[in-house]
Amino acid sequence: MTLASARHILVDSEAQCLELKQRIASGEDFAELAKEFSNCPSGQDGGALGEFGPGMMVPEFDKVVFSAPLNEVQGPVQTQFGYHLLEVTSRQD
Repeated sequence: MTLASARHILVDSEAQCLELKQRIASGEDFAELAKEFSNCPSGQDGGALGEFGPGMMVPEFDKVVFSAPLNEVQGPVQTQFGYHLLEVTSRQD
């Protein structure tokens, strides 16, 4: 089974998601922004979700996590929880 590690920032609006993505692109720290803005408890860990396999997260997450390039911020990804910025930090088969 493929395992991946990722981190994310969860916010309520696509606009805020895009703004945070721009701030990261401009050099701000993903983990610091996660601590400040993420609605998910993982925000306190800089958005870290740990290691997981396919099917353990919502389908929208899986699609990105198991296909996106490593260490590149993806999003906004919309789920029933809100809008996410996602960064895949590792993936192994």
